[in-house]
Amino acid sequence: MTAVAVTLLGAGAVWLLYGSSWLRAERVRVAGTAVLTAEEVRDAADVPLNTPLVAVDTGAIEHRLRERVPRIAKVDVSRSWPNTISLVVTERRPEAIVEEDGKFHEVDATGVRFSTLSKRPKGVPLLEMEADRSPSSRHFGPAGLRREAVRVVTQLPEKVRQDTRSLRVRSYDSITLELTGGRTIAWGSGERGEAKAKTLTALMKARPDADHFDVSAPSAPAVSRS
Repeated sequence: MTAVAVTLLGAGAVWLLYGSSWLRAERVRVAGTAVLTAEEVRDAADVPLNTPLVAVDTGAIEHRLRERVPRIAKVDVSRSWPNTISLVVTERRPEAIVEEDGKFHEVDATGVRFSTLSKRPKGVPLLEMEADRSPSSRHFGPAGLRREAVRVVTQLPEKVRQDTRSLRVRSYDSITLELTGGRTIAWGSGERGEAKAKTLTALMKARPDADHFDVSAPSAPAVSRS
């Protein structure tokens, strides 16, 4: 009798999960969007509705979203019983932009280009790639230099970041920032970024009249006024 009861119970559970109309995917809930709309995410996810919730392939949904919507950096796909698929989206944040052929490409903190715009967005610094023929430029290539430049952007003190209009990238260790008010900062590479940020903050506080700061060697900084 015990074996029969277990078999019947198991059969009932299987029917409940796969055959019942109660536990089917009927809704797609989206959270975490900022630039994207929930409808855009739902369309790209292409969740198979009216199928058993337990049979929905959450990995396939995640793959579709990341492939079809480059702005999505991460998405958490989960089942919310009894009838909902939940999508929690993390969008890429533009840390810099690159201009090519009159179009502006947003670049995230990892150097990934994920969106193309017809107009330059406000508050995002422009990367000006002017790589020289140094060994470092040849070694890292355009993509590597772009990643290093964005790395610098993420290291900047918040006020400096807000005032940064562009970054000129000549090589891995020759990145210069152009700020509002005609000010410039020789930053070097992204190495020792925390020390450079602290040094720059101290220099700007001590010399608010200066318009050029060099923190490429943070232990031996320089400041000048044109």
